[in-house]
Amino acid sequence: MPTVKCNVANCTYWGEGNNCVADAILVEIDKHANKDYKMEASGELIGDAKHKDSADKSAETCCHTFKPKQ
Repeated sequence: MPTVKCNVANCTYWGEGNNCVADAILVEIDKHANKDYKMEASGELIGDAKHKDSADKSAETCCHTFKPKQ
């Protein structure tokens, strides 16, 4: 699995050295930022999460894997 860096320290998946420790990561375009997509434990996308979009620059994307630490 590639190394994914994350600066959002209050995320459940934030690890030492600013590493994301999630088993799977879902990145979406900003247009869908408020969607509540579901993924199976295996990382497979479910229902509406199964689609493809495109972005012209990284500023048009967001991480749906974020989950606040409890």
